[in-house]
Parts: sequence; structure tokens; C-alpha cells
Amino acid sequence: MNRAVTVVLLLLSIIQAKSQMVPHRLQANGKAITLNVPAGYDVQVALDGLKRVRFLTKSPDGRIFATDMFNRTDNRRGQVLILDGWKPTENRFTRAIPYLQNLRNPNSLAFFTDASGQTWLYVALTDRLVRYRYKSGDVQPSSAPEVLAHYPDYGLDYKYGGWHLTRTVEFGTIAGKPRMFVSVGSSCNACAEKEAVRATISVMDPDGSHSRIVVKNVRNAVGLLWDQSSSSLLATNMGDDQLGDKAPEDTLLRFSADEIVAAFTSGKPIDAGWPACYVGGGKIHPDPELGKAPGACDGVKVPLTGFVAHSSPLGVEKVASGEYLVALHGAGHPRIGAGYRVISVTENDWKPQDFMTGFLETAAGRPRVIGRPCGIMRLDNDRYLITDDLLGAIYVVFRSQGH
Repeated sequence: MNRAVTVVLLLLSIIQAKSQMVPHRLQANGKAITLNVPAGYDVQVALDGLKRVRFLTKSPDGRIFATDMFNRTDNRRGQVLILDGWKPTENRFTRAIPYLQNLRNPNSLAFFTDASGQTWLYVALTDRLVRYRYKSGDVQPSSAPEVLAHYPDYGLDYKYGGWHLTRTVEFGTIAGKPRMFVSVGSSCNACAEKEAVRATISVMDPDGSHSRIVVKNVRNAVGLLWDQSSSSLLATNMGDDQLGDKAPEDTLLRFSADEIVAAFTSGKPIDAGWPACYVGGGKIHPDPELGKAPGACDGVKVPLTGFVAHSSPLGVEKVASGEYLVALHGAGHPRIGAGYRVISVTENDWKPQDFMTGFLETAAGRPRVIGRPCGIMRLDNDRYLITDDLLGAIYVVFRSQGH
């Protein structure tokens, strides 16, 4: 058998394995959940007893940090946690140690070490972006936070609509220099924003200086990922809710370093289209009410792929060469049934394929939400951590023995 035939057969076997979803019954926070993952994988609860656990990152000294927003309201009860006591043979953490407390909706966090050797922990809060000095082994910050940016924060409680109280921070390297990206969601479903920073992605230096908006009209880019191999920024994005249950598609966008530099230099941000335009069938369409102006969708960024309307994509992580996992948090109304799963996409066609399901089930003929996936982090070559901000748990997905 020649090498080309062997490669084709191997790829076919991988595709076939991924199409066979195997159920695994778990217990988290005293509740049962059955999660389905591809044949050849297993899934366990790595840690539970949490509240609204969101995103994960690894510190330079190899520890895992997580954000916990406490609940869905605009509150100041959020935490940054250290996931402690990892036992690789059991695929479980022993406990979560509070590192920061009394935070306003901490969603995303990142580490960066500057040219002087000082490491910083960045935390994206609703009303501001802060950073703390960090040294290996810290169990709490050794100094007060530095405030790098302020963000609009009014009318965010869910009884007022809860429009996008999360902020996301990510680091990348452009032209050999470190850059920080921050996304801020829209203040509404579909409107003309009052503040320029709403519905955007900004780029700035690690100390918060030289900030400039490089992507506009991106309704809510909760998930950001810098892909060093392609020198590009990936962002998940949610469409608006005014076109019914079947439209628009939610999307995965990619912005190259060259596009970002051009936007920064010219002062003309890349246009993601919201709210005048929407995505359907992989194409850009003018909104029937808001996109009536001639040329309203000219030059709008075309996404890598689209997800079923109201899937609510959040975390995105690269898990292998050319392969990414995306957490689809799920529709705000369970009857729609979209999302509530983790999907896999590959660069060959960007077609979403199920990787983890079971967060939504049907009981007595009615949909019931059991969990909602949020953040994803590649732990090592064969293990991924996935957070569930409804059940308050973190799962670990790993290769089964013999695979």
C-alpha cells in the first residue's frame, strides 16, 4: 500500500471515529449530565463546585487560572481562581484557590511578561481592564491593580436586557512586537451605538497605550484567539435577534496581521457588518430594515464559517494543526435548540462537526438545558479543558487508552 493511500485511509478512519458519538454519564454539583464525545475520547469532571466559571489560561509557572462570574447578573461577586492539585492519572483538580475576589463580572484573563522580565496578569472586567504584577507561586497579588482602560457599563443588569457585560483580552505578536486585543460587545440588539468602543475589537500596547479600534460592527466577539502559525486573530461573533429563529448565522472570523496593521495605520477599522448586514448561507446580506442604504454591505468581512442562528459561539481554541474547537453556548430560548455543544472545525473546509453534545436534552417533550459550554483550553496534546458556566463545572476531554 503506497503512502498516499495510507494517508487517505487514516483520514477516513478519523472522520468515521468522530462521527460516532459515545455517551458518558457524569455527576457535577450533585446533578447528572450525559455528555457525548467522539469514539476514541473520554470525558470526566475535572472540577465542580464552581458558580459561573468562564475562561481559562495558563500562567508562566504552569498553573491554570479561571474566571468565575458568580451568576448571570451584573454583580461584583466574581473571582479569579487557581485550579490546584492536578492529578493526571485521575484527570482531576483537587480544589480551586481564590486568587482575586469581589470583581465585576470577570470574563477573560491573560498573562504577559514584558521586556524587563515582569509578568502581569490581565483581567477583563465589565467597566475596566486591569493588570496585576505576578510572580511564580503567588496565591494572591502582591500589589494593587493598574487600570489600563475604562469601558461603558450602564444598563447591564439582565432585568434591563443584559446587553453584553463581558470583555475579552488576548495577546498576539505583530511584526515582532507584542500587542493586546480587547473586545467589547454591543449595548443593544441592533442599533447605532453611542460609544465608539461598543461592538469593536481594539489593539494596544501591553501597558494600554496606543489603543486604536481595528474591527468595528462586530456585535459580540466573546472568544478571541491569536493563531501564531497563521499570524492572525480569530474571533467568534454573535448575530442579532431581530430576524427570527432561523437567521442570522453566528460566525467565526479571522483577521490577518496585515489587515490589522492596515486598519491601525489608516484609522479605518475592518467592518464586520452589524447591524446593517447579516450572514446567511456563508454570504453577506443587507438587513431588510437597517441595510437599505446603497452599498451598505460593501467591503464587509466574510467569515470563515457560520453556525446555526442563535448558537452563541464563545470560546475558541486551536487543538491541532489546522483544527479548532468552538464552544456554542446555546440559544437564549431553549425551544430554538441551537448550540449547546462544542464543535470542531478544520481549515480544509471550516464545516462544523459535533465534538461534544448533551448539554440540551428533551424531557416530557420539552427542551431542558443541563449545561452550557463556554471556555476551552488545550491542556496538552491529548487533553482539553471545557468549562460549563451553567452547571459550574470544568470537564476534561482526553484520548481513551489504546487510541
